[in-house]
Amino acid sequence: MTIRLYDTSARQIRDFVPLTAGCVSIYLCGATVQAAPHIGHIRSGLNFDIMRRWFEYRGYDVTFIRNVTDIDDKIINKSAEQGRPWWSIGYENERAFNAGYDALGCLPPTYEPRATGHITEMIEMMRGLIERGHAYEADGNVYFDVRSFPGYLELSNQDLDDLRQPSGDGETGKRDQRDFAMWKVAKDGEPSWETPWGRGRPGWHLECSAMAHKYLGTAFDIHGGGIDLIFPHHENEIAQAKAYGDEFAKYWVHNGWVTMSGEKMSKSLGNSVLVSEMVKAWRPIVLRYYLGTPHYRSMIEYSEEALREAESAFARIEGFVQRVIEKAGGEVAAASEVPPAFAEAMDDDLGVPQALAIIHTTVRQGNSALAADDKEAAVARLAEVRAMLGVLGLDPLDPHWAGEGDRGEDLHGVVDTLVRLVLDQRQSARERKDWPAADAIRDQLNQSGLVIEDSPTGPRWTLGPRQ
Repeated sequence: MTIRLYDTSARQIRDFVPLTAGCVSIYLCGATVQAAPHIGHIRSGLNFDIMRRWFEYRGYDVTFIRNVTDIDDKIINKSAEQGRPWWSIGYENERAFNAGYDALGCLPPTYEPRATGHITEMIEMMRGLIERGHAYEADGNVYFDVRSFPGYLELSNQDLDDLRQPSGDGETGKRDQRDFAMWKVAKDGEPSWETPWGRGRPGWHLECSAMAHKYLGTAFDIHGGGIDLIFPHHENEIAQAKAYGDEFAKYWVHNGWVTMSGEKMSKSLGNSVLVSEMVKAWRPIVLRYYLGTPHYRSMIEYSEEALREAESAFARIEGFVQRVIEKAGGEVAAASEVPPAFAEAMDDDLGVPQALAIIHTTVRQGNSALAADDKEAAVARLAEVRAMLGVLGLDPLDPHWAGEGDRGEDLHGVVDTLVRLVLDQRQSARERKDWPAADAIRDQLNQSGLVIEDSPTGPRWTLGPRQ
């Protein structure tokens, strides 16, 4: 058994060999909390949640770090716009991100450090880089000298002569415009911390290098994030960490975007879909299916049609689960192992689409067993399906999703009573062999968004996919 991952730095799929046998260390660039999350933000956390689950299934002990950037230019600008303290905006949106991760079934990280809690570590790293000749102070700012680090731009595969480094206001005194800020001089009214070079605040890139060093040491296995972070963020993290003396990350794994009309989903473009609103309109488990089942490196073009297709596909899986549970007359435990074809797909760069095809094939086999009244085979297929869904965080019988399946839970009892009255009328029509009337009642219920199934214990209704 060998897990293989696409390593951005190598530009190829590589066998995963951990630094420490039986252990995996992962650092994921998490939320910048200037605003509430849209589904593009949550996709990254969800993709790496699936990665973590698969490593754990394969028997690894996983240390998973997902940071919070709670101070940067965007948060400070929001503070000025809204007339609120920067820390209030950050905390409010940090809670919104965690609510989104939890709603979509992401496991909590091992540690979730905030940037502002690690100023001491950042100062230590800057001091070391200045002493080694890789950084310098100018006008109260501290810059990294990119020409001092020969490996700079190897991750993003750019030419230093053509580089245009993003710069912010107040970044004066640079020796070279391609140098990037590690520390920014304090401005009136902005948050700041005392350093040997004067008061100021951290640059974005420094935060992650310092936190990865603190929680994972000088070397760790996997660094993850969205493809938009390859440059400048991850490139600059590498330069800082390696120039400081760390080996840093052995593998670099990046997920694709969620797009709208071909553009990256972002707040600045006004095309974001907030998680807090999406979970009101769609079941969270359906959102997880929609965001988690495409390959992590692929782009997802957002549309309601695609969400409806995901809803229908998951309904077929969920319907099979419910039918077998009824047939078995009780709980069916997940199998101890997933089918070999599923494992093969997941081992190959987390091939979730191929793994999902195995799930749907197994569901079809299980439905055929139900049709043949083969209870033993149906139960066996459900055990396999539950094992596979569990790896993806999509098992509808998992306690996390308990009670989630019914939209409008508070009204469920009322709706059930009304539907039962109509179903009684249908049953009366069937008993007097008035098949056209019975079929008409069923069709009318289907048009209302209810799916009616005749089971051995009587008719059963569920909410169907929206039209």
